[in-house]
Amino acid sequence: MSLIQNLQNYLNINNTTLDEYIISTFYKFITLENYKDLKIKFDEFLSKTNVKGTILLANEGINGTIAGSASDLKKFFLYLEKFSQFNDLMPKFSSNNKNPFLRMKVRLKKEIVTIGIPEVNPSKLVGKYLDVKKWNRLLNNSNSLIIDTRNKYEVSIGTFKNSIDPKMKSFRDFPIWVKKNLIDKKVSKSLKIGMFCTGGIRCEKSTSYLKKLGFVNVYHLDGGILKYLENVKSVEN
Repeated sequence: MSLIQNLQNYLNINNTTLDEYIISTFYKFITLENYKDLKIKFDEFLSKTNVKGTILLANEGINGTIAGSASDLKKFFLYLEKFSQFNDLMPKFSSNNKNPFLRMKVRLKKEIVTIGIPEVNPSKLVGKYLDVKKWNRLLNNSNSLIIDTRNKYEVSIGTFKNSIDPKMKSFRDFPIWVKKNLIDKKVSKSLKIGMFCTGGIRCEKSTSYLKKLGFVNVYHLDGGILKYLENVKSVEN
């Protein structure tokens, strides 16, 4: 399904009005050798629209949260589809009566989500993606370890039952927690470990990190909690 089709489906299902602003989040781990050139192109195109928000570009991929009218987002997604490496982006949408962002920023970063270890590369090594049904089975597996990779504020709002809260201030703290609680305690490298976050980007990178450390059975919730909540009702019905 194309970016435009994803957006149109959201508009149709939610009966979005013309005066609403559409908020879109998206990311993809992919080696972008030309990410500096992409910034120049994105800046030029977006300056001609009223889209606001932030897009991060790095050698490891793209991560964006943007908002605008439906027509402006359609223009940008049509433009984005010209780059074949972004054709399979799976954006998530929500709407608001005003644009939550004041300006548009395209930033060059070392990482699109910071773990602080450049060698971790989800586009080359990553855990297994689990849909709602498979994730629920993992949750109910008493021999598995479920880790919440969000920060402690996010966890305080709500989390999966029996999951572990590493009490992180930021995702950069994750390797420290892993060393103290998995490596130093000599947790079996064959243990089933499932991880989740809000939209999928942090838990996807965390699986790459654990795989690099030699853990074999590593999983993450595809699309994070947001996608889980979208799909869980239809699965249960």
